[in-house]
Amino acid sequence: MELLHSGKVRDLYADGEDLILVASDRVSVFDVILPTPIPDKGAILTQLSLWWFEQVADLVPNHVISQDVPPEFAGRAIRCRRLKMVPVECVARGYLTGSGLRDYEATGVVSGITLPPGLVESSQLAEPIFTPSTKGAVGEHDEPMTFAEVVATVGEATAEQLRDITLAVYRRGSEIAAERGILIADTKIELGWDSSSQLVLADEVLTPDCARFWPADDYLPGKVQDSFDKQPLRDWAVGLGWNKTAPGPSIPPDIVEATRDRYVAAYERLTGRTW
Repeated sequence: MELLHSGKVRDLYADGEDLILVASDRVSVFDVILPTPIPDKGAILTQLSLWWFEQVADLVPNHVISQDVPPEFAGRAIRCRRLKMVPVECVARGYLTGSGLRDYEATGVVSGITLPPGLVESSQLAEPIFTPSTKGAVGEHDEPMTFAEVVATVGEATAEQLRDITLAVYRRGSEIAAERGILIADTKIELGWDSSSQLVLADEVLTPDCARFWPADDYLPGKVQDSFDKQPLRDWAVGLGWNKTAPGPSIPPDIVEATRDRYVAAYERLTGRTW
């Protein structure tokens, strides 16, 4: 197989007309890959994505062909269709946190959307919002985009489709997760065009690497929430005073273990399966 691309977490290989998408145990924060892997992370991401692809299959088709992959990638890879990827990071937010909160505190606006005054860390928004961003290369930061900028990039009809699909996937995911005691604060998805110009869901979906999961029973606006995702890793990195540029710091064993535990907990609570 030919290695086509190595990203922050995933490696992409060509296998004839198909692609093999492999999830590694690499982990990134603030768009920088850290030197320490998280054991089992790639397999958890792959299996959770496959479960979510099934849950949203009626909303948007996906790129999965099968799990028929070379033995060395078993459990952590999928065989998938080739797509022309959309040059926009599609993000939905139902709660105000992270970069969205920082933009709101500075301007009252998130990706061109004016939000009401008085919102605080972790406030639930009246309705989920579409807050797209650019796709930064490895080591570069994604930058917020307004809907008008998405229109200028891909055209109005496609921009509306991107927004509608992103919000539909977020809402479906939020409904399912809420039944299992998890709030999904926000998520990003990847979309691409297939050979018939249909938009298809790709990469990963609603995993701890592309979404923030909060335990519903501990939710309290006005503070940073506990989480089932890699937020503890982000918090640790922030506490270092690191300048968020490569090379990233090595992760100590206790943070590695705590991060792996969060990935396992998210998988088990969402799917009902034992890891």
